Amino acid sequence: MDYAKAEAKQAARAAFTGLWAAITVPFGADGGLDEAALRRDLDRLTGDLEIDGIFSGGVMSEFWALSGAERRRLTEVVVERARGSCPVVAHTGQHSAAETVALTRHAAAAGADFAVVINPYYPPASDEGLYAWFAHVCGSVDIGVWLFDTAYAGVALSTELIGRLAGIENVVGIKVGRDHARYLDLLARFGEQILVCSPHEETWLENMVTRGQRVYMSSAAPYLYQTPRWRPMRDYTRLALAGETARAAKAAAVLDPVRAVAARWLHGRARRTDAVAATKAWAGIVGMSGGPVRPPLVSLTAGERDALAEDLAGAGLC
Repeated sequence: MDYAKAEAKQAARAAFTGLWAAITVPFGADGGLDEAALRRDLDRLTGDLEIDGIFSGGVMSEFWALSGAERRRLTEVVVERARGSCPVVAHTGQHSAAETVALTRHAAAAGADFAVVINPYYPPASDEGLYAWFAHVCGSVDIGVWLFDTAYAGVALSTELIGRLAGIENVVGIKVGRDHARYLDLLARFGEQILVCSPHEETWLENMVTRGQRVYMSSAAPYLYQTPRWRPMRDYTRLALAGETARAAKAAAVLDPVRAVAARWLHGRARRTDAVAATKAWAGIVGMSGGPVRPPLVSLTAGERDALAEDLAGAGLC
């Protein structure tokens, strides 16, 4: 980070633009972090795919299955590899406030540009308790902090709570991993105070054109829906941000077959506890590291992976 705590909100508005990708974590034959594969993934993202920013250590990274040491090492590798190419936002949330503060301080020291902090996911807490938790965490660090409102967290952040949290000095944004109506409501209420962003690709063009959004924050779509030789998401994003709406819509429409595959494998009946297993399988098919997930998640079977590959081939991705 290269800004003072009091400048965090302004710094976020300047930094967050374009496509940000939420990375998965490759595991090696020994079950540990495969740092070489991780670096190859990062080189692909920041190189041929021209991703504008990296979201590390979140849901796609299976943060709940990583040890504290692994989470710290993940941040270090990502920041080192992305340095000079794009900024990094590191997820540092954990149910323990003390560990969240420690992880967030480490991310800042390692060179992450911003942090994302999920709410404590156990036990269920009142708004007052959650506010006290976030106020303590944010008051204990200098880095700009994103909130993360998602069904994965086990609790929904209430509108009233988000409004209070938006007033904290270094709370800079919220990633709204819920439906479009919820995103629109929060954007209307708090968009002047903090960045309010959606990770849903299917509404990204609309969000740019009609809502003035500047950043896609963030999912696996930037590397699932594209390859180095075919980058429609990159194309329509640049066109829309440049004000070329008609050309952007035409470029975005070519992704309809890919979106249909995503509806089937990531959001439809084939979805498991979450979409991480299918995401990693898909990523591996199109040229990323992919690989297995850690228990308690279950990787796709060979048959499922073959069926996914066939669907992706039919959509023109491989």
